[in-house]
Amino acid sequence: MKMIRKYYLIFFGFGFSYLGNWIYLVALNLFVWHLTESPAAMAGIYIVGPIARILTSFIAGSIIDRSNKRKLMILSDISRGVIVLLMPFMESIWLIYLLLFMANIASSFFAPSSTYYITKAVPNEEKQQFNALLGMFNSGSFLIGPALAGGLILLFDTFVAMWVNSLTFFTCAWAIYRLPNVDEPAEAVKPPMTWKLLKEDYVTVMGFVKKDSLFIKIFLFFQLTLMIAHALDSQEATFIKQQLALSDSLYGTMVSVAGVGAIVGGIVAAKYANKFTSRQYIANGLFLTMFFYSLFYCSSTMYLALISFVALGFFMAFSNAGYNTFYQVSVPAEIMGRFGSIANIFQSTIQILFTLIIGLFSEWFTLQFTTISFGLLGVLFALLLYIVLYSKKASSQIKEGLA
Repeated sequence: MKMIRKYYLIFFGFGFSYLGNWIYLVALNLFVWHLTESPAAMAGIYIVGPIARILTSFIAGSIIDRSNKRKLMILSDISRGVIVLLMPFMESIWLIYLLLFMANIASSFFAPSSTYYITKAVPNEEKQQFNALLGMFNSGSFLIGPALAGGLILLFDTFVAMWVNSLTFFTCAWAIYRLPNVDEPAEAVKPPMTWKLLKEDYVTVMGFVKKDSLFIKIFLFFQLTLMIAHALDSQEATFIKQQLALSDSLYGTMVSVAGVGAIVGGIVAAKYANKFTSRQYIANGLFLTMFFYSLFYCSSTMYLALISFVALGFFMAFSNAGYNTFYQVSVPAEIMGRFGSIANIFQSTIQILFTLIIGLFSEWFTLQFTTISFGLLGVLFALLLYIVLYSKKASSQIKEGLA
């Protein structure tokens, strides 16, 4: 496609970064398990990351908005590559947690910087198609990454898988190095990072929040719905094993098929990006995604669960493409780092809270009752977002290209 040829370095670099993330997830889990054989140590992997992102986000945005984003992405990927390269040599779980903490700090700088870069490098009229294709690359990595990690571990061991993972981050850094700068010329003298400056940055972001109440409503409803979906993902394996009584191989097949649905969704979303607006992609895509999440947890047979899995992956590609476009057009580029970091604190906190609540409720009630209830809550939030997006106020205020 013309779009892929035009932005091939971004797709190539980010694609390798996504691939590395999935190899890393599988290899790290197995590495920690073989080292400790402790469920508590395994749980620690999923606690260290969000804590690191929350703590780092308090200052990350102020640094990002005053730095060259291309250089920050390169530094972030090189840092993650070195950290993953060193991790197999660690024999203490606490040293692994420390490296994991540092890797998540680097990730906290990469994500907002990459959003800024896309915002500046891709024209508004191409953003929706670009975001759909980038989502397709992410979904493809979701399919290829775990399979590649499994193959490397089968042929060699987890050490080799993690070293290959390290190489993917270095490859991403090389691709980004070849990209042009998109930042405005930097000031000769940068102000020192002080509490006063951080407070001023916070006030700046709050000023934007108060000024654009419509964007904040859309942002909050979308993120609340998405965090419910992520929290439901934490019970996915348990539901498939307990409720549907499927084997490990069938579970792996179902996850892969969901990835295929997301890839097909990304292709279709990219094809029709110029025929439908971001508002239509967000409103319809998110509602149908949560509908099929709920249907999945209502399933009593593998076939209904499989259909629901494919459908939710397909429609999530639309909602993500539409929302990413809406975000890139709506948030001023000069505060994108600061807003993204504050948003990351909110997202990580809500995700942890929802995950804990679903886990607790699953102990008090049945797993299926809990997951269906939260799925329907997600449908409700998606419906409220639909109403907000198609209100008279939204129709008159939403920026060109989104209505």
